[in-house]
Amino acid sequence: MTHKETDRVMALAGLFQACSLVEQVAHKGTIPEETLSTAIKSIFVTDPQSVTDVYGDVYSLHTGLRQLRGLLERDEEIVRSDTVRYALTLIHLEKSVRKNRPMMEAIGSGINRARHQLNHFDHTHENLIANLAGIYLDTVSTMKTRVQVTGDMRYLQNANCANKVRACLLAGLRSAILWRQVGGRRWDLVFTRKAMIDETSRLLKSGLNS
Repeated sequence: MTHKETDRVMALAGLFQACSLVEQVAHKGTIPEETLSTAIKSIFVTDPQSVTDVYGDVYSLHTGLRQLRGLLERDEEIVRSDTVRYALTLIHLEKSVRKNRPMMEAIGSGINRARHQLNHFDHTHENLIANLAGIYLDTVSTMKTRVQVTGDMRYLQNANCANKVRACLLAGLRSAILWRQVGGRRWDLVFTRKAMIDETSRLLKSGLNS
């Protein structure tokens, strides 16, 4: 397994982990603070030297790696989950967003402005989350294809929960772009499935032992 293939698996795990947070907050209203922090931090790593720089250590992607392995092993519950639907939609959206230069510039400018808030707030503070949600709402949400989030209306209509959903979708898009940058292609989920299962399992094992 080459380093590049490891990068693809980690980026894809980052995507699935962000989308799993969307599903959780939409249905339960709460998400793990540490996992949310990993997703939000990834948005601000815009010039990484490696994929690890984007997410931190492998253990921080544990949830996404388990989701990805479940999909690759065709676990029915995971295959039919909202997480997978959101992830595949973001992969589809990524190409259109990446080719839309004004939108990419608007997203980049918004992230740079939000970066200043890190001098005053941590990565999971509601003010920062609201700012990132606004970036997603003003850009990606205006596209013809949109991520249709389903869940409990008590949470979907709650402003803080809605902001977390959009901020996590922005984090998911960031991972989808990264996945493409390290050579990821949609057909990888079919043609390199066995190799990806092996690498996902290896990363999960190494994360638990770290």
